[in-house]
Parts: sequence; structure tokens; C-alpha cells
Amino acid sequence: MENHQHHHLSPQPKAGHPHHATHTMPNGSVMSGKEHGEHNGHNGHDHAGMIADFLRRFWISLALTLPVVVISPMFQHAVGYHFDFPGRDWVSFVLASVIFFYGGLPFLRGLWDEVRRGQPGMMTLIGVAISVAYLYSTAVVFGLVEGMDFYWELATLIVIMLLGHWLEMKSVAGASKALELIVKMLPAEAHKYHGDMLHDMRVDELKIGDLVLVKPGEKIPVDGTVTEGNSSVNESMLTGESVPVQKTAGAKVIAGAINGEGSLKVRVDKSGKDSYLNKVITLVQEAQAAKSQTQHLADRAARWLTFIALGAGFGTLAVWLVKGQTLAFALERMVTVMVTSCPHALGVAIPLVVAISTAMTARR
Repeated sequence: MENHQHHHLSPQPKAGHPHHATHTMPNGSVMSGKEHGEHNGHNGHDHAGMIADFLRRFWISLALTLPVVVISPMFQHAVGYHFDFPGRDWVSFVLASVIFFYGGLPFLRGLWDEVRRGQPGMMTLIGVAISVAYLYSTAVVFGLVEGMDFYWELATLIVIMLLGHWLEMKSVAGASKALELIVKMLPAEAHKYHGDMLHDMRVDELKIGDLVLVKPGEKIPVDGTVTEGNSSVNESMLTGESVPVQKTAGAKVIAGAINGEGSLKVRVDKSGKDSYLNKVITLVQEAQAAKSQTQHLADRAARWLTFIALGAGFGTLAVWLVKGQTLAFALERMVTVMVTSCPHALGVAIPLVVAISTAMTARR
């Protein structure tokens, strides 16, 4: 009898108290507020840190890219102006080296990871392009081969790819935030009737047919039918209905809705994955999974583009050598083909599509 309480004597959790606040997770498990905070604090901090790191790399790389582009002979020729000074090549080398090793580090790591797993994708395509451009351009600056450097293509490619990946990471974080907000709408515990007595128990342990009490101001824990009581219920966050709905005996209620001024006795009709709100959570998770499928499609395209770029590059080298051109001439054309084969637009277009579609599906 010690565990059973009359409903008018049952203690209420103190608002904001970490030991009483609990959260129901999408799989039905319950996590205390303290654990939830530590879990989200750890993962959220890591993810937020990654997003901030990409953004920081983008701004620093962008700031260094502007002078690299301005002093690039190829860019000057394309735009139609002339700007030269002693040591220009060495300035380009230093700035491009910082961009390559700092801004390009996430892509170099991604290249290594994809090659190690035997699954070349977008990171491989980007990593190959920037590595070939940097190594060839550096060889030109140090006089190992004759030709023109590709530092400005290297720098702009890294900047654009950093921007694209930052946009994608932001969209994923936004969708996860939407899912967390939905999860927070579900209470973790319910006041279950045992005869005339009440016992607080976890929502995921309730069975169909159980009777629960919903006190004034509490969130309704389950989808069910009112058997006793009279109260207005705020369902705006679930159905969009702005006006509180009056509930009496026989009325249906939805888990996550907020009870008004009266107490309601509710019979459980649905539990677990069958509840309305859990179906919404499933839809949001499917939206995030759809994003992953989009990314997998992009990775497959990038894998083929990588093979095509490498094949076309080495093919170009072989053709020019067979035609009797010098190694420097053939190398320059090979690098041009490989760098050009990495589509700058793809690095922003795919993350933008992912960002927009993920944000829209999460909101809906």
C-alpha cells in the first residue's frame, strides 16, 4: 500500500527540478531530465561544435581566397586586368597552403575514410580535385614543372564545398530539433487507476483499457476516451485548432494535448507506436531518412564522377604524351581535366536541396 496514493495527495513534480523532469524518447523509453540534458548536451554540443567549426573554416578560407583569386594570372586574364608584384607566386603558395590544409582538412579526412571503407563518394571527388590542384600548383611554384598554378580553383572549390556542407549540417540539426520538440510534448508518466487508488507509472507501461487520471494543467499521456469528467483541452500544437475543445464523457483525447481547468478520467485506446504523436515522430524520422537516401544518391553520382575524372585525366595525359607533347604540357592538361571534372555547383546544389526538403518535411 505504500506505493499507492490518493489522487488528491499525490505529489506533483516541481517545475524545473532536474530529478523529477522526465522525457519519453521515440522508442518508448523514458529518460530523466538530468539524463536527457546530459545526453542532448553531449550530442548537441558535438553537433553544434561541428557546425561552428565548418562555418569558421568557411569564413577564414573565404578571407584567404579573395587575395588568391585577385592575384591569379588565369583570373586576371579572364576578367581583363593585370596585377603583378615580386613574390606573387610565393604569396599564392602560402595562402593556398593554409586554405588547403585548414579549409580542406574535413574533405581530406573524408577522402581517407571513404577510401579506407572502399566506398568512394563526394568526399573522394573533392579530395582528389583539391589534392591534384595543390600538388601540381606547388610543383609549378617550386619550378619542378612548367605551367600555370591552379590555386584559385583550389581555393574557390574548398570555400564552396565548406558552404554547402555547412548548409546541409544546419538542415539536419533543424530537423533533429523539430523531432526533439515533438518528443518533449509527450509526458513520461501517467496517474493510473488501481481500483480507487492512483499509482504513477511510466506511459510506455500502460496497456489498452487502463484508466488514467489527467489533472488540470497536465499533458494528456495517451490517446484515449474520456469516461468521466468535464474540461477544455488545448490541441492547437497537434491539430492546429486554436480554440480549446470541450471534452466530456465519450470524447476522444490525444496524447500531448494540454488539459484545461477540470480533471478527466481517460481509458487508454492506443499506446506506444499506435498513438497519434508517435506516428508524427515516425513521419519526421522518415523525412530524415529520405534526406539520407538523397545523400546516398549524390554519393553514388560522386563515385562515378570520381572514376570519370581520374580516367579522363590520365587518359588526357596519355593522349598528349603519345602525340609527342612535353610532360609539362600533358600534366597541365591532365590537372585541368581533373579539377574541372569536380563540379563546384554540385557541392552547393545538393546540400541546398537537402536543406530545403528536410526543413519543409520536418515542419509539416
